[in-house]
Amino acid sequence: MRPRPLPGRAAGLVVPLFSLHSARSWGIGEIGDLPLGARWLERAGFRALQLLPVSTLPLGQTSPYSALSAMAIDPVYISLADVADFAAPGGESQLPLADQAALRRGRSSPRVSYDDVRQAKASALRLAFSQFYDVEWRRTTARAGAFAAYVSWEEWWLADYALYGALRERFGRQSWVDWPEPLRSRDAAALEEARRELEGEILFHQYVQWLADEQWQAAREAMGDVRVFGDFPFMVALDSADVWAQQHLFRFDATVGTAPDAFSETGQDWGLPVYRWDVMASEDYRWLRQRARRMARLYDGYRVDHLVGFFRTYSRKAGEQTGAFDPSDEASQIVLGESLLRVFQEDGAQITAEDLGSIPDFVRASLLQMGVPGYKVLRWERAWDQEGKPFLDPATFPPTSVVTTSVHDIEPIALWWEVAEQEERHRFAALLNPSDTADRAVAAAPFTPTLRDEILALTYHAGSELLLLPVQDAFGWPDRINTPATVGDENWTWRMPIGVDAMQTDAAAIECAGRLRRLAEESERL
Repeated sequence: MRPRPLPGRAAGLVVPLFSLHSARSWGIGEIGDLPLGARWLERAGFRALQLLPVSTLPLGQTSPYSALSAMAIDPVYISLADVADFAAPGGESQLPLADQAALRRGRSSPRVSYDDVRQAKASALRLAFSQFYDVEWRRTTARAGAFAAYVSWEEWWLADYALYGALRERFGRQSWVDWPEPLRSRDAAALEEARRELEGEILFHQYVQWLADEQWQAAREAMGDVRVFGDFPFMVALDSADVWAQQHLFRFDATVGTAPDAFSETGQDWGLPVYRWDVMASEDYRWLRQRARRMARLYDGYRVDHLVGFFRTYSRKAGEQTGAFDPSDEASQIVLGESLLRVFQEDGAQITAEDLGSIPDFVRASLLQMGVPGYKVLRWERAWDQEGKPFLDPATFPPTSVVTTSVHDIEPIALWWEVAEQEERHRFAALLNPSDTADRAVAAAPFTPTLRDEILALTYHAGSELLLLPVQDAFGWPDRINTPATVGDENWTWRMPIGVDAMQTDAAAIECAGRLRRLAEESERL
């Protein structure tokens, strides 16, 4: 399915797939939940759904930015209720008792219980694969032919991913850097021997991705006019199929992060391998083109994460407190960044750019020149060089921009209002009320549905053509998705209090849909 960009002014809802749920899902949002949610999106006047990354994560990991693959869909998102190979031998009743217990815990948990969900789904997918192998693959049925065609079509990434997955299982889920040398360095003879020995396991990983892909494409078709937007992470994890398969494209003597700035005196070290831009350029950015092609097949558009890193990557060597940018000079940075933006644009997907934080002026100039929308977060858009640093009127935002009330790494507006300084609330209230007395009255008041609606009206009437509204802000919920620089059960595990299958009948969801649709109509976003 080819990308379908949004025409003109539009509003989209932002929600991680893992946060969705329905009566039929297994404790986490699933691909099959997307069409159910689309009905409510249409009712609320939304024309797009923005997701966080859905790539395969390792056991014990919850951050969607720590994936084992830049290409694969995480098996936890597969809707087992729609897998015929699982239903045929008896479905849930045939799972081992321990896995049935894990499924019950996952379904009843108020937050996503990844370990339980992964345990139950891994068992179910093994059962489904056994059924498929015996009934379809061995008999070379039409379904076996469809699977073989998929494997052949996606061979350019799937071959390495499936082999990597099989080897990772063989070595007790160790990182590839700890594998025996012939396999670690991808010796051709060792890889060929592994393919022969692990043929069945490789086939299993290919089968799982086939199921995910079939469900994904069917879900997009069933979502009608609602576009699906994804997220293109800047980096991939060291322990990933991509880095193992493309080792020559990365430096391992340093790690990626951010330079010291107004937000951090020491900068950040993400512990990720560093792109070798010179080698990538010599290959005409082949691997990034492949990533972009894959994204364009899965999505109508996507957000380019940490855009500034594609212009200049900051890294530091192990043990060193300071690092350097690559490329080092502005002219080369502009050439690199604009070259990569063209790579992302060439497959027809509608891209947006996460340009938040300390961004050089020339990066935003390149975005403007190339027609790529950057982000405008209401609470951060201020006249920083003026006395009092007044907030900017969203009506003045340029059309080629994305307006939003918050992003997944910061507080939703309900929580922000409660923790913001009184003076900051007062200055923000000046956007909503004409008089100083009214400003201070609003600033002193708690967050209310009335205040929520005033902020949303301000956002909907912004000059930006695209509005992406986090689901928490649509309802006025205070729940965070992630708190950076912290580790805990609260991060990346939030589940919506309303199931997507109940949103057409739930009173709060119906009220919210009507309220948002009126805003969409008034602001000409329909």
